[in-house]
Amino acid sequence: MNMRAALALPTLLSTMLIFILSLAACGNDKDAQVEQDKPLSQMAFEEIENQAQGTTVRFAMWGGWAHVNAWVDGFVAKQLAERHGIRLERISMDPPTYLNKLMGEKAAGREKGGIDLLWINGENFKSAMDAGLLWGPFADRLPNVRRYVDESTASQDFGFLTQGFEAPYGRAHFVFEHDEERTPNPPRSFAELREWVRANPGRFSYPQPPDFTGSAFLRQALYALTGGHEQYMAGFDQALFDANAPKLWAYLNELKPYLWQEGRAYPKDSAALDTLFARGEVDLCMSYHPPHAQNKILEGTYPASTRSYVMSDGSLSNVHFTAIPFNAPNKAGAMVVADFLLSPEAQLSKFDPANWGDFPAVEASRLPQEWRERFAAVDLGQATLSPEALAAAAVPEIPPDWLAALETSWEREVLRQ
Repeated sequence: MNMRAALALPTLLSTMLIFILSLAACGNDKDAQVEQDKPLSQMAFEEIENQAQGTTVRFAMWGGWAHVNAWVDGFVAKQLAERHGIRLERISMDPPTYLNKLMGEKAAGREKGGIDLLWINGENFKSAMDAGLLWGPFADRLPNVRRYVDESTASQDFGFLTQGFEAPYGRAHFVFEHDEERTPNPPRSFAELREWVRANPGRFSYPQPPDFTGSAFLRQALYALTGGHEQYMAGFDQALFDANAPKLWAYLNELKPYLWQEGRAYPKDSAALDTLFARGEVDLCMSYHPPHAQNKILEGTYPASTRSYVMSDGSLSNVHFTAIPFNAPNKAGAMVVADFLLSPEAQLSKFDPANWGDFPAVEASRLPQEWRERFAAVDLGQATLSPEALAAAAVPEIPPDWLAALETSWEREVLRQ
């Protein structure tokens, strides 16, 4: 070997070594990219949990209840951090606002948005599905859905098929509230309500639709005044609407001069009605959450003599859900959070009125005996009706297409009259 070759050999070896290492690095990058691009639908849930580890999940939800916000920011966030290293960021945003945001992002072709998980149900879910704003199906991939959720609970939302694009979160029943000392004999049907309002002018109102509670009051009254819910379950029927809706508008307009503020104004939302009730300006309140009165007693807002009740005409009942936006940047993290919210630990904590009081979306019969006993031991408080009493009065929600028609027509036929 001559001197020139001897001097060139180290350089050649170094070049070959760098080339080999670069190939290996490229191979590792490729493997990492394949793993990153592997669809969530092909991953075991353990892999999804691993991908979610150490990430941030942005949870958009209605933020009108301080105790619910505190539960999410406290118990849920702490548990997710300890179990999965997930940082939960709650975003106070009502469904119409985040749906408009998602529609704008979809129109702009924005593939990654700023929301990972939504608290959603009913009319808003159908609107989101119709506009292609949700990602899925994902619900049947969640271990806690498979373990603890009855298929009938998860299959429909306001009569609209969920198709796995929502995971159950909790249950709701529509209740009325009164102070036993102030109003010992509240009206217990919509026929009695008409007479009670006339006899007690200025002492009743309802939130202005499309507020969720105000809209629920419309639907509850529609059922009561037109012969029950069965006729509406097949979907929207314009002829049926034209025949029955005038009975509802006539009833509400008959009440109007006797309402709080003589019907010239309505509480802007359920929280505003709560305030009127707490101040003693109205004698009846209403909520889609059965432990609502007990929550208010515990926080010192309502008197201890407040009680909940249902009308003899029935009580609207539904399940509320979580869903994942089409452009969620952290879909794996969103799935892990949705699954945790269905764990016995989360559902039990949520059931306690001291935390929230939201009724469980899991089936007690599917839980281990120890957990059944723990759920049975929860003190719902004197203001809360038992699950058995609520179940006996429950009637299903009307399909979503009816909601828009009712809310729009209420504005024209009642508010502007």
